[in-house]
Amino acid sequence: MVRIWLPPSEIAQNTQHEQGTMTKNKSLRGKIKFAELSHAGMVRGNNEDAIDSNADLGLLVLADGMGGYNAGEVASSLAVKTITDLATEGATRENRNDIDQQTGLMRQTIVLRDAVARANKIIFQTAESKTDCEGMGTTLVAAMFYDNRISIAHVGDSRAYRIRDGKFKQLTMDHSLLQELVDRGFYSEEEARHSNNRNYVTRALGVERTVEIEVQEFDVLPGDLFLLCSDGLSDMVNDSDIHLCINEFRSNINVITEKLIELANSCGGRDNISVQLAHVIESFAERKSLLETIKKLFKL
Repeated sequence: MVRIWLPPSEIAQNTQHEQGTMTKNKSLRGKIKFAELSHAGMVRGNNEDAIDSNADLGLLVLADGMGGYNAGEVASSLAVKTITDLATEGATRENRNDIDQQTGLMRQTIVLRDAVARANKIIFQTAESKTDCEGMGTTLVAAMFYDNRISIAHVGDSRAYRIRDGKFKQLTMDHSLLQELVDRGFYSEEEARHSNNRNYVTRALGVERTVEIEVQEFDVLPGDLFLLCSDGLSDMVNDSDIHLCINEFRSNINVITEKLIELANSCGGRDNISVQLAHVIESFAERKSLLETIKKLFKL
């Protein structure tokens, strides 16, 4: 979908066991099943979305290049590659479930946030240095699993959802003009679905030198299913129909990705469509040393 970025001024206002040692990460294969698929849709000739994943590490990254900008596909590809590379490198270097003293967040979440910030810088610098990339940008949602927790980072209107005990919940809130209008009571959720203001995002990677990255952490339970998607799905298909589709084909998450894209295309497919799924099969808790347990208990 063609989007127009609105700057803020235009809208109403572990510790590691031994310092320097590498943390060995156990593979999450077999504990979490991953599936992903991207499609250009029924209208656009090219696909400006980009996706990547690392099943061993428990990493999902999805970016939606902004169609109203030049080289949106360049921005999304840069975002996904940078975040995948840096998050992978950081996760092998850090003790991922240590708590950051300044923010109270897991080190894993800080690693993911910093990777997104670096991607923003690279996209911005590329846009400044190459005239054919001037003004490009991308939305972003990324997730990383570790120790029965999930860290989610997002910028823009690409989304993360969770299904748990039959309940379908949106975990991220869009950084968009429309969401702000809903938050302020100008639109109901139903009215927002039919609004003409859907194309205005208030945050995106690469359009300014710095960007505010929203990060969250959630506990993870066996049976949980997480969905990351671009707005090519969420704008075309309402949440209840997404939920019904997932429930109908839940026994095979690869089929779910295909059916969700078919559903979005059957509703018009006006934008590129990308979906990523993570189905938690069993607990992936890390075994902790006595020292780690004491430090976490007393928040040392």
